[in-house]
Amino acid sequence: MQVEQVIKRPIYLTEKGVNLREGENKYVFEVALDATKKDVKSAVEKLFKVNVLAVNTLIVRGKSKRFGRMKNKKPNWKKAVVQLESSDSIDFFEGA
Repeated sequence: MQVEQVIKRPIYLTEKGVNLREGENKYVFEVALDATKKDVKSAVEKLFKVNVLAVNTLIVRGKSKRFGRMKNKKPNWKKAVVQLESSDSIDFFEGA
């Protein structure tokens, strides 16, 4: 899997993401559903040139929505929480 296909977008505007980033040096990303922890680790290290200590992943289930009589379900997506070494940071998030 290519690096550009693994990481879809950063999640940095949520309260939990900000607290993790400031307190524990952890960064949150939306990643591809079929991406493994090793894929996420190598992608973050190549894209941002940092050292990754740990990667935690979880699948966020899509919510059910109603549109009149019809019921729809949003798609599931995968979230990755990446912990960096204390000396590293990602500058992409610092301007937010």
